[in-house]
Amino acid sequence: MAGLIARAAGGDRVVDLLFHMPESYLDRTAKPSIRDAKSGTVATLTVEVVRHERPAASRQPWRIVVKDDTGMAEIVFFRFTREAQTPPGTRIAVSGKLDMFNGRLTLAHPDHLVPADQAGRIPAIEPVWPLTAGLWPRQVAAGLALALALLPDLPEWQDPALLKREKWPAFGEAIRTVQAPDTAPPDRRMRARLAYDELLAGQVATALVRGRVRARSGVPLIGDSRLRDEAMRRFGFAMTASQEKALGEIDADLASPRRMLRLLQGDVGSGKTLVAVLAMLRAVEAGKQAALMAPTEVLAKQHHRVLSRLCPVPVALLTGSVKGKERARILRGIKDGSLQIVVGTHALFQDAVDYRDLAVAVIDEQHRFGVNQRLTLGAKGERTDVLIMTATPIPRTLLLTQWGEMDVSRLTEKPAGRLPVRTTLHSLGTMQTVLEGIGRKLEEGARVYWVCPLVAESEALDVAAAQERFIDLQRLFGDCVGLAHGQQTPEVRDAALAAFAAGTIRLLVATTVVEVGVDVPEASVMVIEHAERFGLAQLHQLRGRVGRGADASFCLLLHEDWVSETARRRLTLLRDTEDGFLIADEDFRLRGGGDALGTRQAGLPGYKLADPDAHEHLLQMAHRDAAVLLSRDPRLETPRGQAVRLLLRLFERTAAMRTLAAG
Repeated sequence: MAGLIARAAGGDRVVDLLFHMPESYLDRTAKPSIRDAKSGTVATLTVEVVRHERPAASRQPWRIVVKDDTGMAEIVFFRFTREAQTPPGTRIAVSGKLDMFNGRLTLAHPDHLVPADQAGRIPAIEPVWPLTAGLWPRQVAAGLALALALLPDLPEWQDPALLKREKWPAFGEAIRTVQAPDTAPPDRRMRARLAYDELLAGQVATALVRGRVRARSGVPLIGDSRLRDEAMRRFGFAMTASQEKALGEIDADLASPRRMLRLLQGDVGSGKTLVAVLAMLRAVEAGKQAALMAPTEVLAKQHHRVLSRLCPVPVALLTGSVKGKERARILRGIKDGSLQIVVGTHALFQDAVDYRDLAVAVIDEQHRFGVNQRLTLGAKGERTDVLIMTATPIPRTLLLTQWGEMDVSRLTEKPAGRLPVRTTLHSLGTMQTVLEGIGRKLEEGARVYWVCPLVAESEALDVAAAQERFIDLQRLFGDCVGLAHGQQTPEVRDAALAAFAAGTIRLLVATTVVEVGVDVPEASVMVIEHAERFGLAQLHQLRGRVGRGADASFCLLLHEDWVSETARRRLTLLRDTEDGFLIADEDFRLRGGGDALGTRQAGLPGYKLADPDAHEHLLQMAHRDAAVLLSRDPRLETPRGQAVRLLLRLFERTAAMRTLAAG
């Protein structure tokens, strides 16, 4: 049972079970007579057994006919082994959901059945916990009863003024009330108190780790702007105001004696790459090296083309496919410093790659990399400044949680001349009309993406697969149709993408391999099939693949004829706005943020008790509270500081604890 509970609770500590929050509560306080009982409600009945009606066949249910002073009812089981304990004439208390069947009140598989004189064993308010296969609610309840008995009185880590203002109880009282309420579902303040405990632990931990990162010394990088000026001349356009602001923030970091750890966050098409190029050229002007790491070879090659066009110095490309003499030449150039800028994939941080003096590392679309990969590239230099780029608009809440250890620069404008993408919604029932419109665009010479959510047909999900759609569209439009998906070999997939970029393929059927980094300015139409199955941020990223050239662009979102109200709201929002920040915030509210560096796909990242909808406002409070606390007590040595150390241990903020231990 311990293994099952640990799986459900997400850990094998007693406190993990205490933190295993109920999803809802069943109110069993209603105790009507049979005549007054209402179908569809949960209630507790006290009745007398009249008779047992045994099943005539194995698939038929076992029925117990019961009565009280007002009428008759039935209790139904598909398996029943307690006949000897409930003979006719026995008075029993049963609790569960009531239904009406064939004109008689019915209680199928009651949650509780006890002798009437033991009705007090049936909880008035019963928590409903998330379970796992093989685990029953009564087992969780029994475990929690033992865990609550072990819960000691803990020192208070919250500010007394805050507790008084919010009317929050002590930690132990909140846990007991949430997990074992007496006569009514717990007040929302109980959950708010516990959520705030967890949020404060996260914010204190983030601030401590951030302080450790900030304490690392770096190398001031000062340049004369000669290479930057030439790059801007080659670029041929002025920077936007937000690009200039972001570059100013990066320059201040580079000139500082502390190491830079900055997130450059910009919506699709906002010009992040130009800012990164200018940051890298500052390192070269200072006589050092810079590297840019991309998650795929296709994206690395694309960055290499852009950097080679803009940079006045040679730019090397190092990926897994670079072999033999060319690879040896590049490795020599990196080691002796004659190659000052290198672009590549994971190959950049392999043991064989030895930099002479890596000063700036730029990591693109970092969510495609693990934490260790991210830090390994940063460790290639003695005191490397790290700039992380992402095109995924990050909600304010996630900025405080997942990215709190970084400084953040945001690009909020798009370069002049970018036309808006017209987004429209279409049910799959109008597929023929959509195909006719795509045919007209192909005749005009347009290039079209057609994105499907799966690679092969799935019995579990009734969605059109990329392979099946490719066959259908090729039959309709001929050899101008190509296919790209993640199960192809890299050579086959890259060839299809290259053919689409060259125009020999003009309709590319693909999965989300085109979500990031594919840059074909001539593409002007994006069709996304079963759009309701994608996240809002992902849909926004896919839409960003078009609208990069001079032609008017279109995004067609195809959805099931009937979709839920939530899905319709999401798709309507995407239709009505191109503001990636607004979309990201709404996506966070609707689905939760997930864990950008982990595997969780919903909820506040890494949190058990905090809820993204109910507790987002508490995160702002915890952010301020942690800053004030650490400004007054940076080593957490006061009585409240010592209590906060205990809070960090409760929520397993081990990195923060190591930071404190290391001084």
